[in-house]
Amino acid sequence: MVEKMNAALRAVSPSGIRKFTALAKAEPDCLSLTIGEPDFNTPDPIKEATKAALDQNLTHYPPGVGERYLLERIARFELEKNGVSYQPEEIIVTNGATEGLYLALRGILNPGDQVIVPTPAFGLYEPLVTLSQGVYVPMDTCGDRFQLTAQNLSRHLTDKTKAILLNSPNNPTGSVYSLQSLENVYHAVKDRDIFVLCDDVYAQLIYAPYQSFSRYQGLRDRIILIQSFSKPYAMTGWRMGYLCADRPVIEQLAKLHSYTVVSAVSFLQKGCAVALDYDPAEMVKAYRRRRDYAYDRLCRMGLPVEKPGGAFYLFPSIQRYGLDSESFCLRMIKEGKLAAVPGSCFGAEGYIRLSYCYADDELAAGLDRLEGFLQTLPQK
Repeated sequence: MVEKMNAALRAVSPSGIRKFTALAKAEPDCLSLTIGEPDFNTPDPIKEATKAALDQNLTHYPPGVGERYLLERIARFELEKNGVSYQPEEIIVTNGATEGLYLALRGILNPGDQVIVPTPAFGLYEPLVTLSQGVYVPMDTCGDRFQLTAQNLSRHLTDKTKAILLNSPNNPTGSVYSLQSLENVYHAVKDRDIFVLCDDVYAQLIYAPYQSFSRYQGLRDRIILIQSFSKPYAMTGWRMGYLCADRPVIEQLAKLHSYTVVSAVSFLQKGCAVALDYDPAEMVKAYRRRRDYAYDRLCRMGLPVEKPGGAFYLFPSIQRYGLDSESFCLRMIKEGKLAAVPGSCFGAEGYIRLSYCYADDELAAGLDRLEGFLQTLPQK
């Protein structure tokens, strides 16, 4: 009966990141630098607030879009931290950024609508566009040092373009879009009915000057901002995030949210409110130190790589070894006892993604293995 199931669902593939993580676990003595998950635990004040919420029996249905106190706290956070103004009525508390992305794409796309996605890009985007009956339009930025040029945008815009999806800091490259890149997007969409989806889940994990496209509040009727508690507060297992948009848009997306998940978990919302008062500076300091160490190691290995401006990923080129990225990563698991994620999982052949959100000794050991593996490979 599988052939009778939804054709779009059958057309999408399982996560490549999960695939290579599983292969690493199945290989004896293999280290893994695949998963983008903080090695820190959720800070105690966040956990304590959530425990207290359970003791207060906050286990009943919350308002569908989120508890008022959390919506107000998110609105204040976005204004104070990012300089963007959203009212509580323009916010939905979601089950992670993944649900936020799904709501945005499913909510705006009609069959055949096109979504421009700068690549390299997180592997989740293409399946979500496909499942939402849209057309995924990859826009290769590798030749522009992962930035967005006016010429590249112009080549990909059509009368069927419904949205541009931006992820900055970027997964998998760690690149932060420059102000010029954001200006190029602004000029590309300002006179067109095109949504701009801002996947800003790494916005607090930055080491370089940063601006979100959401700063262009003159276009707020077409901006949808997606955020997550997972990365900055080490809350990946909580599956909590939020979505901000102009009120007429959010009212439509709230219907989809209610028919998909009803609401986010009631007692977890207390912890999320406390998280927005928590300063992740010590975590960022650790990630910056690891970035500098790993970047320096890769440069000394002779791997071309852009220095990340945020997040916790490095995306070095392996093109000089003459292997496609999947073959490279499969061989590295077997021969080098180290797992990374092929660039093909992000729409960018000839690269691999390494995560540096691992303990210092584990990161060092993984890079030692990478260096040893490279020494066994001939170069073109």
